[in-house]
Amino acid sequence: MSSRAFTLKRSTPRVGARPSPWGDWGLRGAAIGYIALVIVLPLLALIKAGFGQGLRAFWASITSPIAASAVELTIGVAVLATLVNACLGTLTAFVLVRYDFPGRELFNAAIDLPFAIPTLVTGVMLVVLYGPQSPIGNWLAAHGVKVIFASPGIVLAMLLVTYPFVIRAVQPVLVEMELDQEEAAYTLGAGRWTAFWRIVVPGLLPAIATGSMLTFARALGEFGAIVVVAGNIPGRTLTAPVYIYGQIETQNQQGASALSVLLVALSFALLFLVDRSQRRREARHANG
Repeated sequence: MSSRAFTLKRSTPRVGARPSPWGDWGLRGAAIGYIALVIVLPLLALIKAGFGQGLRAFWASITSPIAASAVELTIGVAVLATLVNACLGTLTAFVLVRYDFPGRELFNAAIDLPFAIPTLVTGVMLVVLYGPQSPIGNWLAAHGVKVIFASPGIVLAMLLVTYPFVIRAVQPVLVEMELDQEEAAYTLGAGRWTAFWRIVVPGLLPAIATGSMLTFARALGEFGAIVVVAGNIPGRTLTAPVYIYGQIETQNQQGASALSVLLVALSFALLFLVDRSQRRREARHANG
């Protein structure tokens, strides 16, 4: 037997050998330590700073007129962007899965571009397209529609950065969906839209809900694109993330932390709902 064969034989683990407990605990400790370092510790520091001056100071920080207006605007435009992307994202996923057309693969790849493009670049793109110095912006302004430095610009920015979420949540469900019920509906005289709304959409509701909640959570915290397109006018176009940045700039760490805690709580609640809905869907799928 050659030395190479002997080395390979000796390096092969014995069948039934028990793994070292130190290796298992090392892996667990590394994973838990990493989560604690990048998520738990910063979150605890934020909560401590937000409540550091007491509950009354926390409440005063999140209910001040400018802060409350920023939160109200942020939630309102995030809800609107979520509704639009829930509808059009579902239709886009349906077209990508059920139809074959030239350029489909390129279109499918382009959907993920908002994940790769820096959000500040997204804001610049919208300013170049809809700004007052662009042809489209001039035409819209002539008809009384202001996009940049107004609420429509904020909605467009949120739509762009959250575009892939609903599509990528719905696509795999559509791929696995059986066509038997749709074909039966066609044989009974139902049209395409009737079959889509009464058969396809009900089966997609869990996926649509998951994508929509992820969209809302992402829109809630958007900063880079909005700080470029909004104009950041208090009471009009100032969103919560931009307000938080302004508080940091003015050395009001407690005010910035308090509103940050509120946004984190909203986002965490939504992500918790997403996780629960996914677990329920997987349980129903496993049970047949």
